[in-house]
Amino acid sequence: MIGRLARFLLTGLANSAVGWAVIFVGLWAGLGDLAANAAGFGVGLVLSFTLNRRFTFGVTGAVRAPEVARFLAAFAVAYGANLAVLFAARDVLGPGNPLAQLPAIAAYVAIFFVLSQFVVFRPAGRD
Repeated sequence: MIGRLARFLLTGLANSAVGWAVIFVGLWAGLGDLAANAAGFGVGLVLSFTLNRRFTFGVTGAVRAPEVARFLAAFAVAYGANLAVLFAARDVLGPGNPLAQLPAIAAYVAIFFVLSQFVVFRPAGRD
């Protein structure tokens, strides 16, 4: 499980770097903030799904729609928790305090990992 968590974290770093690169290239190419951000997150999510599916959780075979739906739902739940923790941390630490991001990111990573492990990338034949 520790090795899988390490691969999950590496995948997160990779998709964050690629997502940021897409955002910066989009901004450089003249996209607005929202369009560049959407493009970066879109590319990051596709990369996250692909790398986590194969590299982190060792799933092979054809990608099926229920698996993609579970992934998107897990992302939405984890991101919602991230925002909830961020708002709570801001109440304690004050708006704009970068330390408020730390528990929010930790909540996102923990929830997304657990959901990925037990819901999204579960063994074949359980769809």
